[in-house]
Amino acid sequence: MIETFQTDRLTAERLQADHFEELDRMHRDPRVMATLGGVRSEEQTRKFLQESLDQWDRHGHGLWIFRDRADGRFVGRGGLRHVVLCDKDEVEVAYALVADFWGRGLATEMAERFLEMGWGHYGLTEIVCFTLTTNLASRRVMEKVGFHYERDIVHSGLPHVLYRITAPDGKKGESD
Repeated sequence: MIETFQTDRLTAERLQADHFEELDRMHRDPRVMATLGGVRSEEQTRKFLQESLDQWDRHGHGLWIFRDRADGRFVGRGGLRHVVLCDKDEVEVAYALVADFWGRGLATEMAERFLEMGWGHYGLTEIVCFTLTTNLASRRVMEKVGFHYERDIVHSGLPHVLYRITAPDGKKGESD
């Protein structure tokens, strides 16, 4: 289980219950949540947090909280999480950044690291990523890290695009 790690510009720590306030602030920001299906109430964020904590218990991975390595500011959340899409169990690369950190390549940095962990440490052979059809920035991130468009889907009652990537030859099962 990977509880903490660093990228070039970020530090990550396993999501914990005491991260609620930071998540709640992010989930109440209309700019951020326009890309994630709408602003969430405190109750919705608590449910999201509990479901995310349960992921760790069930699967040994889930979401991490990210901070700027330079000053420790909260950047966002992301990770590998299990989802059911179109009646199929999938593992998703998920990421969300507070608006102050958009446009800096940080989502790409995060997604690349999640893929490395997925192939190496967790031994996954396929990973999906999906976003609202209107979230062009997220689609660019997906394509930049190697995901390929698969199809349009409806998730949580909203139109999304589904992308997929398969493990490169020789990557599955390597130690992280």
